[in-house]
Amino acid sequence: MVVEVINFIILIICVLVGVAFVTLLERKILGYIQIRKG
Repeated sequence: MVVEVINFIILIICVLVGVAFVTLLERKILGYIQIRKG
């Protein structure tokens, strides 16, 4: 039971880190494109 809870918490952390990484990457790409267009 405890192991399942720990696995669930780890899964949530991984998802949050992944989303944050994708968001940062997307902002960098969009900023790069805007700089190139300007």
